[in-house]
Amino acid sequence: MLDLNGRKIRSALLYTALAVLANTAQAETPDIAALRSGDMAKLAVHAEPMAASDVAFETFDGKEITLAAFEGKITLVNFWATWCAPCREEMPSLSALQSELGGEDFEVVTIATGRNAPAAIERFLEEIGAANLPKHTDRKQQLSRAMGVLGLPITVILDREGNEIARLQGDADWNSDSAKAIMKALIAG
Repeated sequence: MLDLNGRKIRSALLYTALAVLANTAQAETPDIAALRSGDMAKLAVHAEPMAASDVAFETFDGKEITLAAFEGKITLVNFWATWCAPCREEMPSLSALQSELGGEDFEVVTIATGRNAPAAIERFLEEIGAANLPKHTDRKQQLSRAMGVLGLPITVILDREGNEIARLQGDADWNSDSAKAIMKALIAG
């Protein structure tokens, strides 16, 4: 009987310890779902972080890179294309968000997926006043397929560990008060 009570006590202590750890981990992730309004109402916040793909894509100068290169900061990854009209509407707000919040704790990472000629990428970003955004490419769409990108634009938010924590399908105003509040909460996290 004593052994059974000892196991019950150990089980209770283990359960309590796990509950404390779970609540501590939960407290580290801000409740960004409550900050969604306007276009950000479309932002799907995941119940649990999901591993992002480790498939390589290219920098504008042709070097391979993966999303792991951005670990340590909150990263907003936007999949787009030069032929995408909603992308043209959205990109200036991504540029403004990068200008305001970009730095050591946050970065907007834009990835042109599919066939987008380098000259067309440069012209597109210059025409819309978004020259401060990176000109990464995913020519063979390997990363976009691995990340489940089925239409454009798609924007994915990664936590500091490189895990996907939220996703928005379609264009949005990333320079809105709601979007900035979400990003600031994640940065402060």
